[in-house]
Amino acid sequence: MPMTTGDLYRLAGDLAAEHGPAASDYASRAVMTLEAEGAHERAQFWFVMLVLLGDIHSGRVDPEGRISIH
Repeated sequence: MPMTTGDLYRLAGDLAAEHGPAASDYASRAVMTLEAEGAHERAQFWFVMLVLLGDIHSGRVDPEGRISIH
């Protein structure tokens, strides 16, 4: 079963709650490592996490709220 946008958002919220700002560092390192290894789809997943984590940490989105993608 594929992940939904809501699943991604909840996962990013959980990562932010568990690891704080360090979660963005983990996601960034995962993107760089996976791209270097040629695992582009996996790197793309972590890039999405990095974007969502940035939004959460900057206060642009509420991890407890619902995400709406237009």
